[in-house]
Amino acid sequence: MKLNKYFACLLSWVVILNQSLAQIAAPNNPAIESKIDQLLKQMSLDEKVGQMAQVSIESLGSSKGQVFSFSDKMKDAVINYKIGSILNSPGPLQTAQDWNRIITEIQDAAKQTKLKIPVLYGLDDIHGVSYAAGSTLFPQEIGQAATWNRELVYNAAVITAYEGRAVGVPWTFSPTLDLGTNPQWPRIWEDYGEDPYLSAELGVQFVKGAQEPLGSKEKLAVSLKHYMDYSDPKSGQDRTDSWIPENYLREYHLPPYAAAVKAGARTVMVNSGLINGIPTHINKHILTDILKNELHFTGFIVSDWQDIENVYRRDKITKTMKEAIMLAINAGIDMSMIPYDYKEFCTDLVALVKEGKVSQARIDDAVRRILRIKYELDLFNTPNTYLKDYPKFGSSDFQKASLNTAAESITLLKNVNNVLPLSKTAKILVTGPNANSMRSLNGGWTYTWQGERTNEYGQQYNTILKAVANKFGKDNVTYVQGVAYKERGPYYEDTVISLDAAVQAASAADYILLCIGENSYTETPGNLVDLSLSDNQITLANALIKTGKPVIFVLNEGRPRIINKIEPGAAAILDVYLPGNYGADALANILSGDVNPSGKLPITYPRYTNALVSYIHKPSEGDSNPQGGRFQPQYPFGFGLSYTSFSYSNLSINKNSFSPDEEATITVTVKNNGNRDGKEVVQLFISDLLASFTPDVKRLRGFEKVYLKAGESKTVSFKIPMKQLAYVGTDNKKHLEEGDFKIQIADQSTMFNVTKTIIF
Repeated sequence: MKLNKYFACLLSWVVILNQSLAQIAAPNNPAIESKIDQLLKQMSLDEKVGQMAQVSIESLGSSKGQVFSFSDKMKDAVINYKIGSILNSPGPLQTAQDWNRIITEIQDAAKQTKLKIPVLYGLDDIHGVSYAAGSTLFPQEIGQAATWNRELVYNAAVITAYEGRAVGVPWTFSPTLDLGTNPQWPRIWEDYGEDPYLSAELGVQFVKGAQEPLGSKEKLAVSLKHYMDYSDPKSGQDRTDSWIPENYLREYHLPPYAAAVKAGARTVMVNSGLINGIPTHINKHILTDILKNELHFTGFIVSDWQDIENVYRRDKITKTMKEAIMLAINAGIDMSMIPYDYKEFCTDLVALVKEGKVSQARIDDAVRRILRIKYELDLFNTPNTYLKDYPKFGSSDFQKASLNTAAESITLLKNVNNVLPLSKTAKILVTGPNANSMRSLNGGWTYTWQGERTNEYGQQYNTILKAVANKFGKDNVTYVQGVAYKERGPYYEDTVISLDAAVQAASAADYILLCIGENSYTETPGNLVDLSLSDNQITLANALIKTGKPVIFVLNEGRPRIINKIEPGAAAILDVYLPGNYGADALANILSGDVNPSGKLPITYPRYTNALVSYIHKPSEGDSNPQGGRFQPQYPFGFGLSYTSFSYSNLSINKNSFSPDEEATITVTVKNNGNRDGKEVVQLFISDLLASFTPDVKRLRGFEKVYLKAGESKTVSFKIPMKQLAYVGTDNKKHLEEGDFKIQIADQSTMFNVTKTIIF
């Protein structure tokens, strides 16, 4: 039967066993389970339902200037309604000490309840502790993915967890494991790129760095989001409908979540949109059958912002809010991000249990999962952590880690006649709307939701203009903005303010550094209907190209804006993504040659607005196919240049034929042929050449980033289990078929075959 037919009935689907995805989770701690048993016996229904409610802090108080104060509503929520969780920033940017005070007040209120269950506080620490002054902000996930460096992602997670606990918050809504397969989507910059393997590998590093060992006062509980297929809506717009069969969900979108669950992730946040017309928040098959039963996930599932309410108000599934709550809780939601009217949620859910429409067992299961995480975090013993115990908060070592991550993320896409790096005595015109903006360097979820106050809150850091002036000397740098983003109105609106002045200033420059892209945004406010770079920025670029001076594009953007009309005129192109507070310093180091760029694209950079196919595609969608689509990106997935050159040789595999249970050992030699030290990402792609289900043209199956001194060679080895090469068939099971496979690493290729077909 088709997936849609199951969805339409809103029934509990039969679990399809898929051994390749089934993960045996670590057993629960018996001592903790015993404590939960005792606590559940003491809890009333009202107390249990309260644990399942999460409210936003701004509904519980107000700010005067920078100072946030709770109203009586906080005590009503925590003491009277036993609310289990609070989230979000109160508005004005808080210091770590402010946060310590806020969390302490909440936990003191919780201690006034009969059972003294601590409140679990959560923040969107998606590129560092985003809502605390003085914290260390890293590149956004898309930039971290561009490093292709597991260690850097792990270290960023360690630092984020440390600083999160310094401010007193033990839970982060991160990492984002949505696949960046639709470049129109306004949140593509929040994820690790378009490839399931890359996303899984980096997501696991974040989980381990932030969580292990859970219970340490330097670790956070993470929340995987947005489970799943949130990122590939048919419209490209936020919170809309994806059309995708279950085998595609399992092949591409589920693996990163499965890997992160296996790595120990303790909470999961749900896709705010719909899959095949069904809001994910009421999809029992996705939430319970797959995540909880098949993947053996023992943590809890939290809704996204107001999304149970959306089932009723937006999606027109139910006649009342109460019915929406019933469907969501029965589907597997354990905690509702309400985020305002907690009384309605609690009252309705209590009534649903009394009416027999939500079982007591479902309530107990949800509350057990929530209490489990609170015990694992040791919140019952230590509900508060304080800045004084975290001396490395905002330290120079942490800042260097952010700088190094930004440096390895920046991707050199074009470098005609080695125009880069520049002489440190070069005369440079710096121009463009992104040249003097901390807001555009950081993107959304920075100090505020949309990042619109980053120029104010992040003014102590260097914009591109300031960093370039520091590196090359103020006397060598001229600044003319050319195009400016509008202070008010949609993020994408810009206006020409000094085109003639920019052209005139170019006459005295040796090089033009044109900083273009996007302003900050996230979620629905970031929706767009045209991926093309703005007309005003294209006009500025063309005017500067006509001067005849070498123009270096700096692409500072959350998604790949189309540049095909101006790309031919660029002497060099650097994609910095959203590199964070130290991104401009990293860029200046690369422009000057103090750092050799090593970033690689974690996405396909499209050439045309109507040609958005990713590198994972079928033969009919491009390449040499005479009947079908055309795949001609501006830059391919995994692409990135260096100031040195690398060559590959001696690709080999330990044997030519393998049974399905065996593992291949693949080796290749990579050499730095240039006169500069550098880092290279060795990317292993494998193609299934013939299958009963049309295979993808190629898939990433391994990668390693290696450092090579000038003239140095290294042999890189990969271990590839044959079962990793299986595809998910229309029966939603894994199929590994006998036949030939092709290995591709750079310009090296070889073949092997699998001797037997298995389904598992």
